[in-house]
Amino acid sequence: MPKKRLDRILIKLSGESLMGKESYGIELKTVNRIATDLISFKKLNKQICIVIGGGNIFRGLAVSAKGMDRANADYMGMLATVMNSLALQNSLEKLNVETRVMSAFPIQSICETYIRRRAIRHMEKNRIVICAAGTGNPYFSTDTASALRAAELECKEIYKATKVDGIYDKDPKKFKNAKRYKKITYSKFLSKNLQVLDSAAVSIARDNNIPIKIFSILGKNCFKNVYNNKSKYSLISNV
Repeated sequence: MPKKRLDRILIKLSGESLMGKESYGIELKTVNRIATDLISFKKLNKQICIVIGGGNIFRGLAVSAKGMDRANADYMGMLATVMNSLALQNSLEKLNVETRVMSAFPIQSICETYIRRRAIRHMEKNRIVICAAGTGNPYFSTDTASALRAAELECKEIYKATKVDGIYDKDPKKFKNAKRYKKITYSKFLSKNLQVLDSAAVSIARDNNIPIKIFSILGKNCFKNVYNNKSKYSLISNV
């Protein structure tokens, strides 16, 4: 069994982060900027694996609430994450960074099937690994998939990049007096039922002692700046 690598980070990207100024889908300019920021972060001698959501294309939970079978809706959402993963792979490889998309269920014509040891080997060969299709199972979010992959791939931390610069006690877009948490424990996060992350994802991170940093993806070099403590973020950990 390989030892935990101190330089291995899992990055969770929301599907909405790929939309840029668009109201739907993928804005290539935004994807290219994210790819450039990822490469800048990787140059700090980091091994990187990525999980991307699919909410910019299809939200399984929202559609199932309107009457679609939940399992079918979730599978459609997983396919949306594959589309996003291929878009990010395209941008990264145009910048000469080897990247592998690994799907939780077989789609052999366009990407590899996720195998834990193979994913680790890709990162050891200095490739970025994008884990697509969530966990491969309905009823689980990509947040839960990111915590699961971080534990499996022995990552030191999870970086969750969103459109908000951390965790707030209430919606900062609706309430001007919303309080941002700089640090919060796993247990307190779960007891307060905060909605930034699924409870299942936080529970997996807690059980495997993997800290989670939540920050805004909108700023330039966001990953590098969070690592160097040069930008705002919220930390979920044991302390």
